[in-house]
Amino acid sequence: MQRYNSFLCKQIKNKTISHSAHKSGFVSIIGCPNVGKSTLMNVLVGEKLSIITSKAQTTRHRIMGIVSGDDYQIVFSDTPGILKPNYKLQEKMMEFVVSAFSDADVFLLIVDIYEDIVLDEKYLEKLKVTKTPVLLLLNKIDMATQEVLDTKLAEWKEKLPNAEIIPISALKKFNLENVMYRITQLLPVGEAFYDKDTLTDKPEKFFVSEIIREKILLQYKKEIPYSVEVVVNSFKDEESILKIQADIIVERDSQKGIIIGHKGEALKKVGTRARIDAETFFGKKIFLELFVKVAKDWRSNDSNLKNFGYQN
Repeated sequence: MQRYNSFLCKQIKNKTISHSAHKSGFVSIIGCPNVGKSTLMNVLVGEKLSIITSKAQTTRHRIMGIVSGDDYQIVFSDTPGILKPNYKLQEKMMEFVVSAFSDADVFLLIVDIYEDIVLDEKYLEKLKVTKTPVLLLLNKIDMATQEVLDTKLAEWKEKLPNAEIIPISALKKFNLENVMYRITQLLPVGEAFYDKDTLTDKPEKFFVSEIIREKILLQYKKEIPYSVEVVVNSFKDEESILKIQADIIVERDSQKGIIIGHKGEALKKVGTRARIDAETFFGKKIFLELFVKVAKDWRSNDSNLKNFGYQN
């Protein structure tokens, strides 16, 4: 998928980034759930590639966003929030995190200045001993006092003495040009991995399914959003319109009824909201048709998980 990145072109000119040789590499964005990883990814790339909600486990896949300049290419990876798995879907999600650890040239560990969230010790130990540069991004400082900032800086300096700490606000886009500057300094010398106008490694169908899933996360409560997967079966790009047909997969018949709602009103609302966002994303009119199907206990079924793309 290709898209021109206007945000970064404006921001990166604020600092001089010039190298004697082309630099490129993989930058893994990691951290606990709900600390701002997806917000950061979207701002740095300049497009909404990762869906964002207040619910944990919103990001399920490893999503790459590619930023290119004349003498550099940065391949960002947004990853699922680090957690201790309770079922097979979460195990697969953590496999994406492990893969992001294995090929990173730079780590962006993002932490919430107000959340006293403890990073899983096994991942913290990996970061303590790694030879790969670690930029620890202390997020949401726009809401913090100097006292809170100083306390958190001291805490993280003790936990990860090898990390370079950069206070940021992903939402307010504060200090992100400095993050970009440090990344380009730390990247190894190398050729571009992708064409310079490529934005992501994901196909267009993936973003349709994520847009639909975001609307479900926002509209429904309790367990329903976590029991849902979205599969795009048909994606026809015609001259004046995109025709898309997708299935919303749930685990039980009772969940199917909740998704559809009285006289289909709930499903219609999801479809309308998803269509509007998709039209903005793709820049053209969209006809979106949604169906709801049951795949019993799909989150714990290896065959279903493989079919839904949960494998490296």
